[in-house]
Amino acid sequence: MSERVVVAGATGYLGRHVVAALAERGHRVRAIVRSRVRAERPGAFGAPALVGLVDEWLTGEVTDPDFLTGSCRGAQWVVSALGVTRQKASPWDVDYLANLRLLQDAEREQVGSFLYVNVMHASAGRSLIMRSKAAFAEALTRSPLAHQVINPSGYFSDLAGMLEMARRRIAILPPDLGVQIAPIHGADLARFCVDRLGHTSGSWDVGGPDVLTYRAIADLACAALGRRCVTVAVPMRAVRAAVWFAAHLGERPRTLAQFFADGLTHDAVGERCGDHHLDAFFRDLAGAGARG
Repeated sequence: MSERVVVAGATGYLGRHVVAALAERGHRVRAIVRSRVRAERPGAFGAPALVGLVDEWLTGEVTDPDFLTGSCRGAQWVVSALGVTRQKASPWDVDYLANLRLLQDAEREQVGSFLYVNVMHASAGRSLIMRSKAAFAEALTRSPLAHQVINPSGYFSDLAGMLEMARRRIAILPPDLGVQIAPIHGADLARFCVDRLGHTSGSWDVGGPDVLTYRAIADLACAALGRRCVTVAVPMRAVRAAVWFAAHLGERPRTLAQFFADGLTHDAVGERCGDHHLDAFFRDLAGAGARG
């Protein structure tokens, strides 16, 4: 049955894949974006353009307190992949407050369910990004609406930087070389999310099909480029020093540095999902770089 689904964060890496997965299943998508022009262009790392996939556009700034009022009217489900990535907004204003306003509108409009894409181990993180995400996830679980909290291990797109390091024939590794992650492709995560839309509440930790150490990820990046690389494990004291230094550059650099430091200290695996593999993703990026 075709449902009207509100998608917040529709122009991000995951949001684009979510819109595509919903449209493929015949749902009507109401996309919340900052720029329709940008949304209708191809996204980074192979994420799809949204031209022809969206039935309704809501264009504006989610940090505007009034923008999201009425955004869920007539919708059956809400999916939020909304969060700060590279924009200059505060994580608290986007990851927590904007999502909270969207949830409040969803409650007023009595939608069927609200699905939120969080991040694994958010409650243990010290960065403002992690704390903002954890705060909203907690608010969502207290909502009277049916709710789904999806906690991915990390996206393929997050690891594109490893390929850029490999181009320079060096790979910087975290202090604990035994830490394992199971990064997931946006298309696989989108299907996992859409499969869980409905009236059943729950929380799921999810990752891709391959469990990898950071050294193994570096090896895949170097192999994709066909070159040998020097690997350097950064001591924890250097990670702490980098966070300290970033703090003196401003709130945004400090937040991003602490967010990435948080992600280097815990295994992030979760339920195995999908059929996209990181080595193929790296090879595709390497080939695109060579053609460029």
